[in-house]
Amino acid sequence: MTKSVEIVEVAPRDGFQPIGPWIPTETKAAYIRRLAAAGLRRIEIGSFVSATAIPQLRDTAELLEVAAALRGLRPQVLVPTAKRARDAVAAGAPFLVYVLSASEAHNRSNVRRSVAESAEDYARMLEALPDGIALRINLATAFDCPFDGKMEVAPVLDLIRRLAALRPDVEICLCDTTGRATPDHVAELSASAMAACPEVGAWAYHAHDTYGMGLASTYAAWQAGVRIFDAAAGGLGGCPFAPGATGNVATEDVVWMFERMGVATGVDMAALLPVAADAAALPGASAGGRARAALAAGCG
Repeated sequence: MTKSVEIVEVAPRDGFQPIGPWIPTETKAAYIRRLAAAGLRRIEIGSFVSATAIPQLRDTAELLEVAAALRGLRPQVLVPTAKRARDAVAAGAPFLVYVLSASEAHNRSNVRRSVAESAEDYARMLEALPDGIALRINLATAFDCPFDGKMEVAPVLDLIRRLAALRPDVEICLCDTTGRATPDHVAELSASAMAACPEVGAWAYHAHDTYGMGLASTYAAWQAGVRIFDAAAGGLGGCPFAPGATGNVATEDVVWMFERMGVATGVDMAALLPVAADAAALPGASAGGRARAALAAGCG
């Protein structure tokens, strides 16, 4: 294969965060080890957020220690504020994902501040960030907001330009938080953002599958030139601050599609499938995806 993409596994953060029953830390650690063994080199292992708001992620610092022992793994953690970024760096996080929303209503619901305030906070974080820390921006509700509806491309592009100007060498991930993005919208914003900000270090896409469009929108982003994709084993997920949003696009579905297209992912499907099946069976999990059942039924 002459073409390749990078899959970022987000089940241990985005997939586990809406699950009510506590998942023991060692169980989470075992999933991270198994996902890494399946060839996933970037895993979002958790988030430094309020344990009151999202109690499932209160053991992220412990999981960082687990990830540090796995050779070749790049663990990343999500942070919503500069203060939480300091906590993550103090705990040894090598890769931060700063999240803010394109829509005012969702940003206030998610982090209790305006988009402008989050952008200012991001700038303060950049000033204090030590050398050697990798960085990504997760731009939530880039396509659709659960409160405001469909996002127009122009104002989202304006926000992307402002963020990129603060530090152009970061990775920017366009996130379909609600799963309501259509492939044409994903292709338009992805292509427009890359054309408007060619200095950006890398572009990524984060799909949810609420309306069964996750794989189609992932393909649309790939056609537009994106080469980094978030996915969750077992199709786990759902945003606590986006009512009605269900799981992420399933890692096994994304891997199957790209490999079938002749695009290398570096993921061993035979090793991934049992991990995905176990993740989907977790008590309280909201699972999705189609490849598990199809391959289990011998559909090849």
